[in-house]
Amino acid sequence: MTSGITRRAALAAPFLNLRAQDRKDRPNILWLLGDDLGPQLGCYGNKLVRTPNADSLAAGGARFTHCFTTAPVCSPSRSAWNTGVYQTTSGTHNHRSHRKDGYPLPAGIRLISHRLHDAGYFTANVQQPAPGVRIPGKTDFNFAAEKPFDGTHWNQRAKGQPFFAQVNLTAPHKGPVWPEARKKRDLVRPADVELPPYYPDHPVVRDEIANYLDAVSYWDHQVGLVLDGLRAENLMDNTAIFVFGDNGRCLLRGKQWLYDPGTHIPLIVHWPGRVKAGAVRRDPVLSLDITATALEIAGIERPALFHGQSLLTAPTPRTQIFTARDRCDMTVDRIRAVREGGHKLIRNFLPDRPYTQFNEYIAKSYPTQSIIRELHAAGKLTPVQAQWMAARRPELELYDLKADPHEVRNLAADPRHAATRDRLLAALNGWIVETKDQGERPETREEIEREEPRASLKGA
Repeated sequence: MTSGITRRAALAAPFLNLRAQDRKDRPNILWLLGDDLGPQLGCYGNKLVRTPNADSLAAGGARFTHCFTTAPVCSPSRSAWNTGVYQTTSGTHNHRSHRKDGYPLPAGIRLISHRLHDAGYFTANVQQPAPGVRIPGKTDFNFAAEKPFDGTHWNQRAKGQPFFAQVNLTAPHKGPVWPEARKKRDLVRPADVELPPYYPDHPVVRDEIANYLDAVSYWDHQVGLVLDGLRAENLMDNTAIFVFGDNGRCLLRGKQWLYDPGTHIPLIVHWPGRVKAGAVRRDPVLSLDITATALEIAGIERPALFHGQSLLTAPTPRTQIFTARDRCDMTVDRIRAVREGGHKLIRNFLPDRPYTQFNEYIAKSYPTQSIIRELHAAGKLTPVQAQWMAARRPELELYDLKADPHEVRNLAADPRHAATRDRLLAALNGWIVETKDQGERPETREEIEREEPRASLKGA
């Protein structure tokens, strides 16, 4: 058995010089984000994308192979890692909720940008990170926040003042960048795409995946422009850069779902002189841990109500990852999952609802969904592919992630796996109680209709 000392050493191995920062020489902190960015990068083994800039940061820093967001969609995920508290605890778990009611964060929970501002950092939600690159400065919080950032670029700070900046590059998200990405050279050939077993081999399906990878390559080009700007200002050496996604890839059975493609994201930490070049961390970590690490770098004490732990100095690695999905736009749902070692348990609290219950965003933006429907009607899907068209879902889904990385063989009803199922279910139920999961209280009809008039209210 691995000793506690060995586990602590494994956690700290990529990092050097972990002494407290001198307040006069605190590093800048940059969160370099990709909307809907899964670990489909060259440094994570994808051979089709072209991500030389992210790959270079990984080569010069630490790459985390098992980083997960707490939610598979942007607004609850962002509401969590911008505070360091599970969205289910803060009551911000429903996607695009509390946009009209002025909902404040509960006592003890604050934005990281506010904590860093109080510690002397200039905080920026960057809108033009490089010449020719304009981005909307996405926040997408499910709560009211007064002046979440000081400005829109780190160059607005006072002389000598450290900065905390978020650069929210949206290229991988479905939208206008996807056709722009198709105008670049060296595009991914749809014929070269590797299909998971739950996707039918169809030209439209292959094209959608290829276009996503092209958008990731476009994102990496923008990352390169941001890095060029940092180098021009001689900021690279004293800036801790965190590269990650706000949730997993925006392909069917990814975004909005608690299968690994919906919550598994890349995480690269580049910090010259403090992070060992080429380090690889394989222990499971959460997006909330990025928040905890940023606070530690700035010399800020861990808040009392906080669910992240430092990537630098946590005494032991995480053994379990908890994730949650609730209402997404008009689609009312509640799903919880726990991932431990080589297994994942998913609990569907509304099993009567099919995987394909209507969601306008998916209907308009995911052509693979239409193809699966057409092939199902024609009886041309394999049994694995046809699972997506089931009239209802099982209450429990249990997967052996080593033997079944695509999560298509549900073992929950197999008596040989009953002990694993029961252990993980007990852990999940315990987490729900311990973290005061607000999803146990369904939104009222009035609350849903105020936020999303088009919502399907069956079972709500």
